[in-house]
Amino acid sequence: MKVAISTRSFAGLLTALALAVLTALVVLMAGAPRAEAATSVSTIAEALREDPVYVDPAASDQLSESEADALAKQIEDADKPLFVAVLPDDYPKQDLFTDLRTATGVTGLYAIRLGDEFDARADSAVLSQTAVRNLVNSVRGEGDAGTQLDDFSDRAVTNMGGSAPSSWGSADGDTGVSTAALITAGAVLVAGGTGAYAIVRRNRRRHEEEQRAALEKLRVVVDEDITAFGEELDRLDFHPGEPGADDAMRADYERGLDEYEKAKKFMAEAGRPEDVRAVTQALDDGRFSLARLAARREARPLPERRPPCFFDPRHGPSVADATWTPPGGESRDVPVCAADRTRLADGRDPVVREVDTEQGRRPYWEAGPAYGPWAGGYFGGGILPGLLIGTLLGSMMASPAYAADYGSGYGDFGGAGYEGGDVSGADFQTDDFTGGFGGGDYGGGGFGGGDFGGGF
Repeated sequence: MKVAISTRSFAGLLTALALAVLTALVVLMAGAPRAEAATSVSTIAEALREDPVYVDPAASDQLSESEADALAKQIEDADKPLFVAVLPDDYPKQDLFTDLRTATGVTGLYAIRLGDEFDARADSAVLSQTAVRNLVNSVRGEGDAGTQLDDFSDRAVTNMGGSAPSSWGSADGDTGVSTAALITAGAVLVAGGTGAYAIVRRNRRRHEEEQRAALEKLRVVVDEDITAFGEELDRLDFHPGEPGADDAMRADYERGLDEYEKAKKFMAEAGRPEDVRAVTQALDDGRFSLARLAARREARPLPERRPPCFFDPRHGPSVADATWTPPGGESRDVPVCAADRTRLADGRDPVVREVDTEQGRRPYWEAGPAYGPWAGGYFGGGILPGLLIGTLLGSMMASPAYAADYGSGYGDFGGAGYEGGDVSGADFQTDDFTGGFGGGDYGGGGFGGGDFGGGF
């Protein structure tokens, strides 16, 4: 039997069929992930809060599932807050470290493999910028992602401070544990909860007491420094209206006074040993202003900006570097004032800043770890490690325990007070996470000018 279909009906049928096919395609395209869309930072952060290693689906050829699992186990066994992300080479780099750290919200060390490039950043309470730079450079030439990440993680966990975040042990999933067992375990945890909380509070209280004791020990030395600088201002006997005084002299004098007031204010507000760094940095800035003022009044060339005398920062800005060998240590060049340079040249001992210790008066570099922030304000940045190599204070400052208690190691003694693995949210030093990605050293060659400069 033949069925007659009009031209209009046939056309309508084709139109309906075309619309149906088009609708199906739209639905399929909407439901399928777009290949060109990068995984959001929030998605990566959410994954890292549950597991130390994240491998983007678009970068699965870089690190296999078995390699990722082995790497995650290595980090978890070390109980360190190390977060590793493996991303495709076209992933947006702008502010990636800062954004990922903010989204994850956990204090730690963040390492990213981006195609063939690799880089890392860390909260200063976990690992110093110098240590991060050295660790990254030590593996940067390794092309294989598995080998590179394994070597980096192995070296990092032995140097960094803090503990793994508790969220790594709280991921959901079928563990094969019966409901009855979970209920029993829960009852035990509830019963012991009060005791565990008491232990945590006791440990935290003891830690705070140790911090206060360290600060009070340090306060004596810092107050001596502030007093000495105030006496320098008095001996200067400069009057802004005196004959021969010009605007440059008055500006130097005002800066000296301002830094003196800042030092007193910072010390009055200090609540932790690492807060002292701002005090001694202000004193160093003030002494340099007075050195410039003295040069102007005596019609001498203005001094170049140099660190203070290593043996006692109260001696003022250094004038040169001189070779010095500590007892039982290796020789190194240290910045010295004119008087100590003459003493060393004559074979005499320099005039050393001594502080009170349990063993009596000792040079500050042989005292306790609380003096690290004090020295960091005077000699912060890259100079401090070389000065303190082989000394008691230098060995203390290189340890993860020092980083957890007094900030981050050489030259960076700040931090928000969170230890590795703590959920600190957006409360972190963004300078620790900014900078370029990969492509060389941390200097101007690959990072946009200066350490951690430029944009990522």
